[in-house]
Amino acid sequence: MSDVSVMEKPIIPATGDTVLELSGVVRRFQQAGAVLEVLRGAACSVRRGEIVALVGPSGAGKSTLLHIAGLLEHADGGVIRIDGRDAATLDDAGRTALRRETIGFVYQFHHLLPEFSAEENIILPQMIAGVSKAAARERARELLAQVGLAARGSHRPARLSGGEQQRVAIARALANRPSLLIADEPTGNLDHHTSDDVFALLTRLVRGSGTGPGGRKDGFGALVATHNLDLAARMDRVVELRDGVLVES
Repeated sequence: MSDVSVMEKPIIPATGDTVLELSGVVRRFQQAGAVLEVLRGAACSVRRGEIVALVGPSGAGKSTLLHIAGLLEHADGGVIRIDGRDAATLDDAGRTALRRETIGFVYQFHHLLPEFSAEENIILPQMIAGVSKAAARERARELLAQVGLAARGSHRPARLSGGEQQRVAIARALANRPSLLIADEPTGNLDHHTSDDVFALLTRLVRGSGTGPGGRKDGFGALVATHNLDLAARMDRVVELRDGVLVES
């Protein structure tokens, strides 16, 4: 494989408010007897209150990068820190616990459980994390109000529009107060107007997150993969995955 001429720009260094730090991340796959290097030393950081766009052509490895950042997939090398914790030092159980406690996911398709109401879809991940049903219900109602669906909590997904379903999915991703939100084409399945509305909501939630009572850090950052360059330009920063490395646009 030829050397890559693209050099990474220095991307915002890690600070106390950094919720995601990737450094020198490498990921290789065996393909038809050859080694395919998808990530060749990728580096990126995301801070609280910041929404970062991840762009690049189809097949560049954006989903692979998101899976590694979300601790769904192991890297072949490099450093992955989530909220200051080094994932490389953790076994599978530790990675699962860290993912559950600190990361929320939003996908192109909402993946809501069809047999449960909007409120119940937000309650369930909290109860899995050990939250009481009463507290989980209170949190669910608070989040539904934040995403403009306070009156729709009893409705099952089939009775919600596409935009409403994705709003519930965002609320569910925030249910356990993550430090990092990872979104893979979160508006890719929506029409232009609805896409703008959902993106505006997501941006407002990220930028409006802050420090909670007693100095508790409730703020979270977001890494959002998108093919929509207009939406990407409205985020705080844009990083492009190019030839296996991340270059800040």
